[in-house]
Amino acid sequence: MKSFDYIRATDTGHASAEAAEGAVIIAGGTNLLDLMKLEVMTPDALVDITRLDLKQIAATDDGGLRIGTLVTNADLAAHMTVRTDYPMLSQALLAGASGQLRNKATTGGNLLQRTRCYYFYDTATPCNKRAPGTGCAAMEGATRLHAILGGSDQCIATHPSDMAVAMRALDAVVEIEASTGETRHVPLSDFYLLPGDTPQIETVLRRGDLITAVILPAPAQGVQSYTKVRDRASYAFAMVSVAGRIAMDGDRIGQASIAFGGIAPQPWRDADAEAALVGQPATRETFARAADILLADAKPAKDNAFKVPLTRRTLIATLTDLCGKAAS
Repeated sequence: MKSFDYIRATDTGHASAEAAEGAVIIAGGTNLLDLMKLEVMTPDALVDITRLDLKQIAATDDGGLRIGTLVTNADLAAHMTVRTDYPMLSQALLAGASGQLRNKATTGGNLLQRTRCYYFYDTATPCNKRAPGTGCAAMEGATRLHAILGGSDQCIATHPSDMAVAMRALDAVVEIEASTGETRHVPLSDFYLLPGDTPQIETVLRRGDLITAVILPAPAQGVQSYTKVRDRASYAFAMVSVAGRIAMDGDRIGQASIAFGGIAPQPWRDADAEAALVGQPATRETFARAADILLADAKPAKDNAFKVPLTRRTLIATLTDLCGKAAS
């Protein structure tokens, strides 16, 4: 590991100022330290924010929830309001990593996980995300874990977070403090960027920005769940995951919010697929039409074509379960 300077932040302004000078922010370190050991990331300085007062979970004035960036995944999953009002989020968190990692991993850090693409982690191979302009080894390599939606000819890596998928379905908003002291709020739908020609730019964060909280809106009506399909029962990334909320209006679907993991470079939502559900009867035919819309532009690579039917089946099974529970 390359040597680096260590700075302990005294407040958010100090952390942002150090980050603006080039320091990398560290909290739980569950992803960053691995990347540093492999020399995928080689920062000259780290600024430690773990002692800042950013560990609260508090109700907002409009009935939502404000989650401090340093709230651990374990604490967030166990929080009674989250378990009661945002159960898909608790389920997603518990589906991720291991108990030991959840005790260290933080809310802000979870959002900023780097891809688990084999080639991103292997500095002996070309990777446009790690070294822009060198090429993408995945294009001709092993692609089982890779994206079928939202990729480009520069990158087909997937986003690894379970938590972010649930937060995408919940219409979460990211609170960001700049080095100038300005605070802005960015919907999670706008927070992540697709790879396009610049896969190394993954979010809208600017140099010196610090995530201070994630804000959830007031709980919406309906039934929620998080479904994760993976190679083994624990400590594995999603092949396909679905975070869903369904509310019924009589015998028809009144509201639908569906986000996907494991299939795209960011937590994925398709407004047209959701619209195809609303106002329709809760039948397999309705669910299949939504799946057709979702997957219409899928571009699987040589090793991950199975994700197309797997996503379809997982969505239909999830919707069947949610609509059944919502109607009962």
